[in-house]
Amino acid sequence: MSPAPKASEGIRYPFDIPPAEGTAQEVAPGILWLRLPLPMALDHVNIYALDEGDGWTVIDTGLDTRRARGLWERLIAGPLAGRPVRRVIVTHYHPDHIGLAGWFQSRGAELVTTRTSWLFARMLTLDEHPLPAAETLAFWKAAGMAPDLLARRAAERPFNFCDVVAPLPLGYTRLRDGDRITMGGRDWMVRTGDGHAPEHATFWSLSDNLVLGGDQLLPSISANLGVYATEPGADPVAEWIASAKHFAPFARPDQLVLPGHKLPFTGLPLRLTQMIDNHLGALSRLEAHLASPRTAAECFAPLFKRDIGEGEYGLALVEAVAHLNHLLKAGRVARHMDEEGVWRWRLTG
Repeated sequence: MSPAPKASEGIRYPFDIPPAEGTAQEVAPGILWLRLPLPMALDHVNIYALDEGDGWTVIDTGLDTRRARGLWERLIAGPLAGRPVRRVIVTHYHPDHIGLAGWFQSRGAELVTTRTSWLFARMLTLDEHPLPAAETLAFWKAAGMAPDLLARRAAERPFNFCDVVAPLPLGYTRLRDGDRITMGGRDWMVRTGDGHAPEHATFWSLSDNLVLGGDQLLPSISANLGVYATEPGADPVAEWIASAKHFAPFARPDQLVLPGHKLPFTGLPLRLTQMIDNHLGALSRLEAHLASPRTAAECFAPLFKRDIGEGEYGLALVEAVAHLNHLLKAGRVARHMDEEGVWRWRLTG
């Protein structure tokens, strides 16, 4: 086991101002940091462009929106000096990361990602629903969604992946855990993690101190760990903790982590410890809260320690189920379904 990080090896931010929209900032020789906007509370996604001489390798893409396509045209003509994007590396399948991958493919770029990310993204772009699926409605009800909110959402068009993700043509290049890949004049080791997204790819430079972390290695916010109707018994909390422990032997305080959101940072060993402790603390608070039976929707306060608005409700609900599932699999809580089809969770002791 690695020794605990020292306080002197804390988290630091070498670049305290992010690049403005349509501009780029060099964070290491041959690596540009770009940002694209997102229409939500987390209002940006980080993109990294790695210089390949006759073109660029791009890490993640942003959503497929008219605004984002226009920004990319500006970026290619400006900071990328008119040279083409020849390869798109996608860390994971979430829309803000893979949204424009198919658009770049249609312009001649190679798509490189893990098999799970490609399969999930390809499946979801083809799975359009005018109204929520029956399984989704049953999942929301069982989680304790308020009846008036459930009725309203049942009558509304839900978020569809294809709304903000360009069609993905057939064909991609697969990444696996343990692979080596050359990007931007550096050799990188691929290390995959789970919890936020299955088989999420991170890249660890073998040539210098850089790490491309995607959403698996974020500095000041917690990645969402959610359970959905697609796999209602999943335990992403266990996967997340196991991934952080898997990365720990390779983490050094001097590594510059280039994350999918927020600011590049150093102090990765401490951050991995925080990522584990954050969820252990949440689980402990949740157990205390379950001295009386609760629904998942009644577990926001101990988990998040703040008010949850309607805009955040969906992510909060799936994360509450994730933590409850983890306690259930550990035998620390039990559940029963009431006469209305809602799961009630309580301590086993």
